[in-house]
Parts: sequence; structure tokens; C-alpha cells
Amino acid sequence: MSRPLGLTAWRLLTAAIAPFASLYVRQRATRGKEDRARLNERLGITATPRPQGRLVWMHGASVGESLSALPLIERLLADGGVNVLVTSGTVTSAAMMARRLPQGAIHQFVPLDTPGAVARFLEHWRPQVGLFVESDLWPNLILYAAKRGVRLALVNARISARSAERWRWARKSGAALLGAFDVVLAQDEEIAARFRTLGARDVQVVGSLKADAPPLPVDEAKLSAMRAMIGDRPVLLAAQTHPGEDETVLPAHDLLRARFPDLLTILVPRHVERGGEIEMLCGARASKRRSTGGTITAQTAIYIADTMGELGLFYRLTPFCFLGGTLVPLGGHNVLEPAALHCAVLAGPHTANAASAFAAVLVAQGFGRVSTSADIAREAARLFADPGAGHAAGDAAARGAAALSGAVMRTTDIARKLLDARA
Repeated sequence: MSRPLGLTAWRLLTAAIAPFASLYVRQRATRGKEDRARLNERLGITATPRPQGRLVWMHGASVGESLSALPLIERLLADGGVNVLVTSGTVTSAAMMARRLPQGAIHQFVPLDTPGAVARFLEHWRPQVGLFVESDLWPNLILYAAKRGVRLALVNARISARSAERWRWARKSGAALLGAFDVVLAQDEEIAARFRTLGARDVQVVGSLKADAPPLPVDEAKLSAMRAMIGDRPVLLAAQTHPGEDETVLPAHDLLRARFPDLLTILVPRHVERGGEIEMLCGARASKRRSTGGTITAQTAIYIADTMGELGLFYRLTPFCFLGGTLVPLGGHNVLEPAALHCAVLAGPHTANAASAFAAVLVAQGFGRVSTSADIAREAARLFADPGAGHAAGDAAARGAAALSGAVMRTTDIARKLLDARA
């Protein structure tokens, strides 16, 4: 069968720009977007030897996908008989994997999606099975792997209604790309229906890997120090916020301070480089930034936690939080992370990225939908006034998250079947 025009054009374009790939990654390295010591990996070149025996290759775009894959990686290694190669595309995900990958797993940067880099990568690693996490679909990488006989699965698969609509403009290319996967393991039935409409061959609903993820880690010394700084002050936590959401949370803070004058609001931006911008938004409110060494004092009203990898710390400080990416049309961030730490969630209307997970947590809590500053202030005031209700809501959130578990076992079973079929 001939390749659709869109995919042919992509292959020709990436072949044409391949001579400039080395310059491209070096320029990205000057901006901190690449690891200077590992640039060759982006070109499909590595000094790391391939381990003997069967190899399962798992790819996740960035930190979120890589984190959700950790329980699956651990389960595959624990069952024995396979090696695991993990690829990702960002410096932050590589750093996280260096800390958290179990012994026996190998991390590499995913090659650029040029024909040469992909071919070198596949020739060196020769995986039997490839598991792509969520929706990072690189045409050359996927199609070349399928052509080499790699059995492919799209795991923890999700696609928003908006993305599915965009794919319909390139229906033949989308069908060819999804058709390269032996199986698509969707997070819920609504997502599964979108993949079927776009041409995926075998779509199964197995749930979300994130429901089986271990709780976010924490430095206990930092947690003790933070609790000592806060004391018994009420805390409004807004986690993973985006532009447009801080501007909603700050007025909620003002409304709450009228009733709870010692309120501390902690803002954790999704992108840490926004710390200075948020500090400006605070205006006359007394604020401190964590990235510049700011500490919480009795006078601090807003604490801007513009650092990486500390959500596990902040979710443990309070029985509830507002979760970002939900008041703006981004689909929401991982609701199961706070819920697993007994931190209830307030969320806006935009939760399509994980609709079933948000529904499970919010239904278990019995509340949580907010749209305005007044909504956030109202729910927070109720929970501040009745601490027992706040802790009960956190426990309910944890039960709602736990009810979604089991995806790791189901995904592992299917990965094993693909391995056996490849053998």
C-alpha cells in the first residue's frame, strides 16, 4: 500500500533537513534544551551497548509521560526475561529518569525524526516491542519501527476532542500512522471511540497508568522545614497554574484574607520561568519566590514555588488544592497525583485530558468544580472553617484515585503477548 501524501511529504522534508540536524541540536543546547554530553543520542548514535536478550522499548515525550510509565517499567523488569529501554525528549525528563529509573533500565534521548537518525537508533537497539506512552507520535520513528517488525502499542493512550478533529483533516495519514500500532490501549471509552474513528485497528480500554503510579516523592527534611515555617496558618495551594489562572487565584486569596487574615497562598506555576511574571502579578501583596531563596515568614501572603520537582512537597502541606490547566482550555493536569497524597482537588471546567480520572476524584469528594475567584474562595472558606471536612475530602479523593488502579497489570499482560508474538 502506498504511503499517504502527508507522510511522504514528512519523510522527504525530514530527509532534506537532516544535514542540519547536528547544528540544530547544538543550538538547542545553548538554550538549555539539550544535554551537551548526549547530543549524539538525538542523532541516533550512542556508546551504550545493547543488552543481550529481549528488549522492550518505551517512549514518553516528557516528564509526565515518563513518570506514568515508571510502574510499568518496574513491573516488566520484576517479571524478568526482558530488558527495558526508555526514551524521552527533554532534559528534565532525562534528569528525572536518572534519579528514578529502576536498576536494569536504560535511558536514551529519542532520536530526531529524520530517516537517518531513526534508522541508526533502530539498528543499534533492535527492540522487539515498542510502547509509546500517551500521544507522542513521530511518523518516521513509528513507521520505520513497524517496517522492521517491531510490535507497537500506544499505551495510556489519550487524544482530546480538539486533536481528534485536527487529525480528521489528514485522515489518511492519521489512519496510516495509527494503523502501524498492533494495539491502542486507551484510558477510557470516550478516548477509545476517538481512536477507532481515526482508524486505529485494535483499541482496548485498560485505564490510566497514572492511577498505579507511586506517590510523588518528598524530601522529608524540606517538608519538616516548610511545616515549621507555615505553622498553623491556613494554606491555599494552587498547583500547576497557567497564565489566566493566577489572575483568578489571587483575587480568591484577597476574598479569603478578609475572613482568614493569616492565610498563606502558595502558587506553583506549571512553568517555573513564570516566577517573575507571577511576582509582578502579586503587586502590593507580600510575596516571596522559592527559586531566589525566599522563605515564608509571618508577613508572607503569597509564596511562589517556582522550582522543579517539588509537587510532592506541596501536596503534602494541605488537605486540598486548586489544580491548574483547568480554568484555561488546556485539559487539566494529573489529578491523581494530589489525590494519591490525600489532597482533595478544586478544578475548573477544562478537564478533558483525563475526564474519567477527574470524574472519579470529584465524585468521590462530592464537590470540586469551580469557575471563578468567588467559587474558589467559597470552597476554600468552607474547608478552612471545618478542618475535619478538609481531611475527609482528601481521604475521599484518595479512594477515588485508588478505584482506577489496575492499568499497569493489564498493560503488562498485553506487552508480554506482543513479545511472545514477536518471538
